[in-house]
Amino acid sequence: MSFDPSREDYQRLALRFVSQLDGTDPLRAAREFATFGRRFAQDRDSLPQTDEDRAFHLVSLAATIIDYDLPFSRGGTSQDLLKRARSLLNEAISLDPRCYDAIRMLRAADIPSFDLYYKFLEEAADEVGAHCREQRDLMLATHEGDRAVLASKIAMHPYLRWLGMQASKAVICGRNRQAIGVCDRLLELDPDDTADARFTAAIAYAKLEDEDGLDALARRTRRLSIERARGPEDAWMQIARMSLLFKQYRMAEARRQLETLCNTYPYAAATIFLQHELPDGVFYRLAVPPYSEDELIVACSEATVLFQEGRARFGHGSLGTWLAERAKELAPKEDIDALVAREDSELNGDSGEGR
Repeated sequence: MSFDPSREDYQRLALRFVSQLDGTDPLRAAREFATFGRRFAQDRDSLPQTDEDRAFHLVSLAATIIDYDLPFSRGGTSQDLLKRARSLLNEAISLDPRCYDAIRMLRAADIPSFDLYYKFLEEAADEVGAHCREQRDLMLATHEGDRAVLASKIAMHPYLRWLGMQASKAVICGRNRQAIGVCDRLLELDPDDTADARFTAAIAYAKLEDEDGLDALARRTRRLSIERARGPEDAWMQIARMSLLFKQYRMAEARRQLETLCNTYPYAAATIFLQHELPDGVFYRLAVPPYSEDELIVACSEATVLFQEGRARFGHGSLGTWLAERAKELAPKEDIDALVAREDSELNGDSGEGR
């Protein structure tokens, strides 16, 4: 799910490496490419690369630090990690002044409010899109066959991430119709929905209590679930449906939807009972396996805007409170105890590894 910065770093350099192999001698080219994985892991600087490639590598390192290491760090270590990540992003921009991933990530830390950050993303989106389209056309002219397809897709990734982050922040700012508009643009640009825009759109439709719009989104993106063998509807769609049923006082149906969600994801009831809110990914939505416990944790965190609606009780809104009560009835006590114990261990610094 979502964009994996390390994988994209690998793909970028692999495309660069392949494009410089001797195409007139396939056997020699195959032998040389067989060394690529080892050189990437052990001697990356020996591989052909441009300043743009080097800049993205620095972005991937910073993304790993901020999105995957920082949430599990404590005390002075957190400040050291932030300083290191900022240094990497600044260096990336010095190598490639149009490294829009680095620009966006730095501005996320520097802009003091979600509204101002959303405005920044909105105002710069056309500039980012124009540059990425130029790069896409260059890749199509430079590569052939499957390599051209992959290279052109990667060239558009910074723009897809830019729009995806814009849509996500729009939901947080209560700009749900704008969020849906951006998600529609993403789905038009990339029908394969690499950015998982449908996840953000589902939350926005639930906020607007637009059941017809949610159903239309499900029909529009059903092909993706079939092609990716995702099986049942994803957590975002199920949570959005459950929110609409709850708001319509269709409580028996809402409970059945909750039971379906619990049957779709491991440890789902305990996760929904806890309803923890994660820090937003700065590179993009965290890359986690589909239908995993971690995917549900990410979905629940993004659905906080739904869970906290209404009169607060014990830190939850009306939907969040109802969900916590129903989930506690469904969750085995040992699952809740195990999750609480694991989180206490992480908070106390007993485990430095993220999931």
